[in-house]
Amino acid sequence: MENLDFESKLEAAQKIMERLMDPDIPLEEGVKLYKEGMTLLKEAGEILEKAKLEIETIEKEMIEEGEGA
Repeated sequence: MENLDFESKLEAAQKIMERLMDPDIPLEEGVKLYKEGMTLLKEAGEILEKAKLEIETIEKEMIEEGEGA
């Protein structure tokens, strides 16, 4: 799952959540899906945090360039 992009990870987690809502899902499968979904959400969160840091760096550089002009 590591090779999926942010949107794909969220979409996959959404599908897992929908599957977990099925009252007939066997417990073992539910636990496996829950773990998979949590991994996807963690990875998506890491991608989001990285993007946030990149944006903050860009903004800081733009401000510093503006002050130096």
